[in-house]
Amino acid sequence: MTGVFRAACGAALTLASILAPAPVVAANSTNAFLVAQYPVTAPPGSKGLCANYAWACASDRAASPSGPADLALARSVNSSVNRKTRQIEDQQQYGQAERWALPTTRGGDCEDIVLLKKMKLMQAGVASSNLLIATVLDRKNSSHAVLVMRTDRGDLVLDSLNSRIVHWTDTGYTFLKMQNPASLGSWYAVLAGHMLKDRPTASR
Repeated sequence: MTGVFRAACGAALTLASILAPAPVVAANSTNAFLVAQYPVTAPPGSKGLCANYAWACASDRAASPSGPADLALARSVNSSVNRKTRQIEDQQQYGQAERWALPTTRGGDCEDIVLLKKMKLMQAGVASSNLLIATVLDRKNSSHAVLVMRTDRGDLVLDSLNSRIVHWTDTGYTFLKMQNPASLGSWYAVLAGHMLKDRPTASR
């Protein structure tokens, strides 16, 4: 990796835009796994994702959480992709604000890097339903995307800003949306993490 990509990655996201569709059912920040709350629209840049990359939306509902072998593989893939992929904004590369695609020879932004990691792990045999794309607000409340790996240790995060894989509760991020594990072509609000950890639970 040629340097840490500090610019906001992806279209601007706000908590208000996520909370608007329905009352919040806040997830407990101590949960091992991120919990889907209710259906939401897919992130703007993901339009056409399933058509262009069918594997990114292919579900394997029978899969059990990934174990130590998959995690060791994920550590290698995460570190390698971060090191080798130059980070470049979509506006600079495509002339548009947001476009989810595999990195080109020029590189890619956070969503592109997530896709590359997911593809490499699937090619190595990791179940697709254990590899969930998620949109978050990072520690500076900037838009970002990460790959959530569902393991027997809980949900772990592969991040283009960090070559260490950590539990989602240790990222300091606010998790907004995530692919539905049962149907990867759809998205759910998860609403958990840093900015929501003390938010009271509301009934729907």
